[in-house]
Amino acid sequence: MNPLLSRLQPYPFERLRQLFAGITPNPDLRPISLGMGEPKHPTPAFIQQAMMDAIVSTPSGLAAYPATAGEPGLRNAFAYWLKQRYELDVDPATQMLPVNGSREALFALTQTIVNPGPGGPLAAADQAPVVVCPNPFYQIYEGAALLAGAQPYFVPSDPARNFAQDWDSVPDAVWARTQLLFVCSPGNPTGAVMPLSEWQKLFDLSDRHGFVIASDECYSEIYFRDEPPLGGMEAAAKLGRADFKNLISFTSLSKRSNVPGMRSGFVSGDAAIIKQFLLYRTYHGSAMSPVVQAASTAAWRDEQHVIENRAMYRSKFAQVTPLLAEVLDVALPDAGFYLWAKVTGNDTDFARELFALYNVTVLPGSYLARDGQGFNPGAQRIRMALVAETAECVEAAQRIVHFVKSRN
Repeated sequence: MNPLLSRLQPYPFERLRQLFAGITPNPDLRPISLGMGEPKHPTPAFIQQAMMDAIVSTPSGLAAYPATAGEPGLRNAFAYWLKQRYELDVDPATQMLPVNGSREALFALTQTIVNPGPGGPLAAADQAPVVVCPNPFYQIYEGAALLAGAQPYFVPSDPARNFAQDWDSVPDAVWARTQLLFVCSPGNPTGAVMPLSEWQKLFDLSDRHGFVIASDECYSEIYFRDEPPLGGMEAAAKLGRADFKNLISFTSLSKRSNVPGMRSGFVSGDAAIIKQFLLYRTYHGSAMSPVVQAASTAAWRDEQHVIENRAMYRSKFAQVTPLLAEVLDVALPDAGFYLWAKVTGNDTDFARELFALYNVTVLPGSYLARDGQGFNPGAQRIRMALVAETAECVEAAQRIVHFVKSRN
């Protein structure tokens, strides 16, 4: 077996399952889960219809192997959306590729980018290449780095600065070994959006040290301010980097269009990296199904369903956030569908007791972060995914309020 597999840590939801082992929750209350960030709003009917129509009306249907690069119509839909959303002119032939969801692409790009060097994938930690990650973070970043033979380096967020990453705390010696930097904006779990000044700092560091920036933007279309979140490629264009040097952005339909089961998204950016990523994917066997391509094309070309989806989240957060703010240190995020709340005491104790007494599942914040620089930035926090219908989320919030008051 690949010895690098032994370096992987248990996934947060496996840790949660172990945390709840042996507990029988209150049988008088129906279970409500705010644990997993899986969209629960209805999938738009026109997307479902586009997929069904493709099965019967497309000449090849399901009887032909799809191209890894995707059909021209799909790539043109990506380019159309980037133009409408960010006012970007991107070449659909050389600067974008379809991917089977952002998770798959984040992992695969890491394997494409990282060069483990003369020590190989089992090099000592102080000799291995570095992949810099935010902290807290999406655990795929860490797993992808480890299985590529790299050493993850975690940069903590600062609650006093809207959970901005403390990039200045990274030593020059670490930046010198860095080959890949993950950023997530809007952030999971904090919901923070990176401003243009922060992008300028990262581009300057990339130019100085040569690393690639992987910008995870799968929450970009769920936001609560009047101005939509700034994207990585949008920031590059504003700063005169129209070639998107050493930048790859990841976008997904899962949250935007409520189709997590389609596993559909795309990457775009630096044409030189896209070319090598296509080579990797050709061998990896990760082409998108023709019927998923057809449904995806329809989704990317329609914005009305996205506006309606965003309105549902805004209404839901407007009802839930004030309830929880009565008893927890929590505020409306910039974007995304998570609340990142500070709790009193141990976050795992909080989650376990809440589940046992009120049959509500939340994710301990420490499961989404790593110890670094003397502390775990997820400790004493919980992540709540407000993905269910509004009434269910409000009921969960009411139970949490009763639970917190009973503990005080």
